[in-house]
Amino acid sequence: VVFVPHLFVSLCFLLPAPSHLSRDRASALPLPKGSMGWPFFGETLHWLLQVRRRGTGSRRERYGNVFKTHLLGRPVVRVTGAENIRKILLGEHTLVSTQWPQSTQIILGSHTLLSSTGDLHRQRRKILARAFSRAALESYLPRIQKVVSWELRGWCREPGSIAVYSSAKTLTFRIAARILLGLRLEEKQFKDLAKTFEQLVENLFSLPLNIPFSGLRKGIKARDMLHKFMEKAIQEKLQRNHPEDHSDALDFLMNSAKEHGKEFTMQELKESAIELIFAAFFTTASASTSLILLLLKHPSVIEKIRQELMSHEFYQQNISLEKLSHLRYLDCVIKEVLRVLPPVSGGYRTALQTFELDGYQIPKGWSVMYSIRDTHETAAVYQSPPSSFDPERFGAGRPEAAGRFHYIPFGGGARSCIGKELAQAILKLLAIELVSTARWELATPGYPSMQTVPIVHPVDDGLQLYFHPLQPSQGHEA
Repeated sequence: VVFVPHLFVSLCFLLPAPSHLSRDRASALPLPKGSMGWPFFGETLHWLLQVRRRGTGSRRERYGNVFKTHLLGRPVVRVTGAENIRKILLGEHTLVSTQWPQSTQIILGSHTLLSSTGDLHRQRRKILARAFSRAALESYLPRIQKVVSWELRGWCREPGSIAVYSSAKTLTFRIAARILLGLRLEEKQFKDLAKTFEQLVENLFSLPLNIPFSGLRKGIKARDMLHKFMEKAIQEKLQRNHPEDHSDALDFLMNSAKEHGKEFTMQELKESAIELIFAAFFTTASASTSLILLLLKHPSVIEKIRQELMSHEFYQQNISLEKLSHLRYLDCVIKEVLRVLPPVSGGYRTALQTFELDGYQIPKGWSVMYSIRDTHETAAVYQSPPSSFDPERFGAGRPEAAGRFHYIPFGGGARSCIGKELAQAILKLLAIELVSTARWELATPGYPSMQTVPIVHPVDDGLQLYFHPLQPSQGHEA
């Protein structure tokens, strides 16, 4: 759901580079401090090593929250801090604009929220919002719960260890296919579709060369296979006798378009279907993996969640948004997971005009990379150390619970994650199912390292766990 990944390295490769790296002489402000490194390659290697190790702190400590660098032929300003990021995120369409590689636009198509800008982006976002409204979410919950329960039972039946990140991707793809698109698939169909979709995603950020065996050609082939499947499914959806009996996200989308005076073409529907899965797939799998990892590291948090479920006499049947809203501690846990390990580490923009940030000029045409992870790790508002896992930092009366831009796992402004409520609901249902029905333990001597690009995930899918079903007396009474 819609935390969207920003593959910054690939963007640097694929976006046209400005013809100069110099300051805008029409502005009296200086450029940010920093180093531009070697010609063309700039500081690319240094940056790649840093993101692999989850750290750019030395540069930030040396130059401040706004500093310049040079990555793969592009001048870049790296930005940290709530006030700076507020200006970037609220400046969409005026100060800055999102921009994706040509390969991404070719594969996903032109009829997507991702590729649209300005008034067209606003119109499409308004139409898409219906699919993530409260009424829509309420209708999704029972089916999400059923999918989560079914998958977790499979994890517990597995005699060996589970590769959590791969398993989480299977879970989130199943949710996307069933709940967002309403697909009813046999298991072989599901696995074939998931494999094809992985092929599409793996080639979204390839060089824009449509030649045999190229990444772009592979991505286009996967897209065409998915479009063929989706067209058949959509035709069946359009021809059914009782459309009111169905309520997946694609249904809400089509109805919303009609209400806004727009009839989607088949091409628009196919591209929207692929975008819905793309938005839901990797980032929600990343967050689910982080949730499982951090709960494993903090068993006292698991116990507090169980106590909260018991205190509210929370039974898993007939879960509603209202019932979920009463689980305040669980809400804090999900927020803290997304603060410590935000699925997307940062966002990427291009300056539409020269503007000021923290006393420096950001020249027109330069790239701006704002860091979600660094902002979460350095925000002065936190009372307990930002490096600690402390769900209660988001409790009532704590300053961390207020304010907007020191906590931005879903971005903000015009391109904030439109599906954030659904994403959080999925994570809550997963947490409830986990603590109610299973226990899990490491299958390796230690915890894996976490890679942050393109999204946060265990290196080499190294989070291997054993899952065991709880005996009735081990869980809460539900």
